Amino acid sequence: MCICICLCMCISYFIFLILLGLIDGMLNLIEPFHRYLSEEMLTPDIKYPFHHDIIPMWAVPVLITDTIKDAVGRPRPNFFFRCFPNGVTAFKENGDVLCSGDSKVIKEGYKSFPSGHSSWSFPCLGFPVLYLSGKIKAFDRRGHAAKLCIVLFPYLVAALVGVSRVDDYWHHWTDVFSGALLGIVVSTICYVLLFPFPHTINCWAPHAYFIMLEESATSSRDEEV
Repeated sequence: MCICICLCMCISYFIFLILLGLIDGMLNLIEPFHRYLSEEMLTPDIKYPFHHDIIPMWAVPVLITDTIKDAVGRPRPNFFFRCFPNGVTAFKENGDVLCSGDSKVIKEGYKSFPSGHSSWSFPCLGFPVLYLSGKIKAFDRRGHAAKLCIVLFPYLVAALVGVSRVDDYWHHWTDVFSGALLGIVVSTICYVLLFPFPHTINCWAPHAYFIMLEESATSSRDEEV
């Protein structure tokens, strides 16, 4: 019976992941919102040189982030040279930019906000932060600073991923900050669904464990009666 239940759960998880992958693939095919950009709006913060990123985007597919990217359509810091590879500007009759670059490169140039790398690295590395905090009881108020160094290390790695996006001129710092905030919120929600908060007494075990103990104690009392 337990094997059948586990098998059904695994199948449902795989189906859910496949659906998420299909939806995310569709979002990548959709043309993002193109903000109106006149000559006066081509400010220096979107005129950074364009080059390929250090950590490729295919490594961090994020469903929520891709949806927001398509809806917002914020130009990347390197948008100018995506739109005008030769540095010569051109504009439509209404004053909007008339890009001469590769259509795929231009399309990606409208997907700055929020940072997909940050919104994926922070939940992936943020969940271990919370998990380790609970397991080693980092917030037991005993002043063990070494515990904090251990549990916060994954956040440092995630922060370096975000910094690399700014260094590559693929994101504004606000994109990285927003992506990190989104990732932290998602990882925290996922964690508290499974475990108590790290600062509580019973933070070392999942909710299911304590529920099992309560059910066992209840059944034992019923048998005694």
